[in-house]
Amino acid sequence: MEEMYGCKMNNIAHREEREKTCSIIKVGLGLIGFGIFFSFLAIVLFFDRGLLALGNIFWLTGVAILLGWRSTLQLFTNRRNYKGSLSFLLGIFFIFVRWPVVGILVEIYGCFVLFGGFWPSIKVFLYQIPVFGWILQYPALLRGSSN
Repeated sequence: MEEMYGCKMNNIAHREEREKTCSIIKVGLGLIGFGIFFSFLAIVLFFDRGLLALGNIFWLTGVAILLGWRSTLQLFTNRRNYKGSLSFLLGIFFIFVRWPVVGILVEIYGCFVLFGGFWPSIKVFLYQIPVFGWILQYPALLRGSSN
């Protein structure tokens, strides 16, 4: 499992530090996964406001743990990211004032603007997933035959 996250422990002197780092990475990824799961469940259950709020809390906490609190704050307060930050926070506000559909749409737009710089890294990661990456590399398979 540690090799999957790039946390293979070769050096005994740094083993405890690496174990702690690997644990933090696993917790952050787990929280992001729970956030996505609860958001998906909320959408399936006709935009349940409580599940959407819980998904947002898990997702934001996971991102903050993965990036670090200081880097997360810099990401949201960076001058180039004001548009995305404002959209994301406005989406959370709409969810809390009982407009979940509008809130989700505004949040999704905010995420695309905020994390637009990460798409090349995400693309490389998705290509490394065994079956899914192979399908993404050959998009002609998804279109089918033109005859």
